[in-house]
Amino acid sequence: MPDSESTGSSQKKSAPKCAPVSARWGWLLALGLLLAVLLWALAVGQFALSPQQLGQALWAALTGAPSPLPPHAETVLWNIRLPRIAAGMVVGAALAAAGAAYQGMFRNPLVSPDILGVSAGAGLGAVLGIFMGWSMVMVQLLAFGGGLAAVAVVVAVAASVRRHDPVLVLVLAGIALGALLGAGIALIKTLADPNTQLPSITFWLMGGLSAVTLQEVRVTAPLMLAALVPLVLLRWRINLLGLPDEEALALGVQVGRLRLLLVACATLGTAAAVSLAGIVGWVGLVVPHVARLLVGPNFVRLLPASVLLGAGFVVAADTLARTAARIELPLGILTALVGAPFFLYLLARTGRREGGE
Repeated sequence: MPDSESTGSSQKKSAPKCAPVSARWGWLLALGLLLAVLLWALAVGQFALSPQQLGQALWAALTGAPSPLPPHAETVLWNIRLPRIAAGMVVGAALAAAGAAYQGMFRNPLVSPDILGVSAGAGLGAVLGIFMGWSMVMVQLLAFGGGLAAVAVVVAVAASVRRHDPVLVLVLAGIALGALLGAGIALIKTLADPNTQLPSITFWLMGGLSAVTLQEVRVTAPLMLAALVPLVLLRWRINLLGLPDEEALALGVQVGRLRLLLVACATLGTAAAVSLAGIVGWVGLVVPHVARLLVGPNFVRLLPASVLLGAGFVVAADTLARTAARIELPLGILTALVGAPFFLYLLARTGRREGGE
C-alpha cells in the first residue's frame, strides 16, 4: 500500500522506485544507531572498557572462553550494565510502538501513550505502594494494575457514550481521568513523610533504571513483547484506520474491534514499561516522528522502525543519565530535555514547510 496517493502517471511510476530505497536506508540507519548505542552503553561508565576489552569480553561470552576482564569489571558489565541495557531496550521499544499505534489510531501526530491515562494510573498505583511501605515488587504490580485499570475505565466510559465520536470521547475521558489521577498523586505526595517516602515517590515519578535487576526484566519483558507482537503483525491494518470509518468498513476492517485491540496492546506495553522504569516521557511522542522522517508514514515500515529507534533512544538516555554527572540523573528528565526541543524543532519545520507551500 503506497504512502500517499498521486494523481499524475509519472508520480505513480516513480513512487514505487523511490520509496523502497529511502526506506532501506532508513532501516539501515536505525539499526546502525541501535548497535552503536548498545556498544557505547556497554563500554562507558565508572569502569570504562576499551573497544578491545569489550570485544574480548563479548567473544568470551559467546565461545565460553576465559574472560580477560578483572572480576570487578565482569560484575559491572554483566550484572549491572547488561540488565539496564536490556530494560532500556524493551521499555523504549514498548513506548515507541505504543506511541506510533496511538498516533495512527487517533489520526493525530500529537498523541502519546499516556493520552488514555495509563501513565497517571500506573503512577498512582506505584505512589500508593510506596506510601504504604510495600516492597518494590508490590509497587511494580500496583503500577501495572493501575495503568490497566485507568484505561479500562476510559474505555468503559467511551463505550457508554454512543451518540458521539468514540475516538473523541476516548481522548476526552482519558484527559479527564488523567487529571483526576494526577490529583490523587499530588494528595499522596502531600501526606507522605518528607524524609523517607517523598524522595522515593519523587524519584520514581521521574523515571529511571538504576535499581532494575535482571529478574525484573525477565518478568516484565514478556508482557511488553506480548504487546509488541500483535502491533507488529497488525501494522498494515493501522494504515486503514487513517481512512474514514465507513471506508475502512467497506474494505472489510472491523474498525471498533481493531481499535480496541490496539488500545489493549498499547496499554499493556505502556503499563509494563512504566511499572519497570517509572514515568519516562516523550519517547512515544517523539520517536515515531523521527521514524517517519526515516522510513515514511506507512505503518508497515513505521512501526518496526519506531521499535528500533525507541530502544536506542532510551538506552542512550539511560547511559547519559549514569555518566553525564557525578550523581545519576533521572531518566525522565533527560528524555524531556532531548525530546521537547526536538519536538519543537519538528513543529517549526512543519510550519515553515506548510507556509512555503
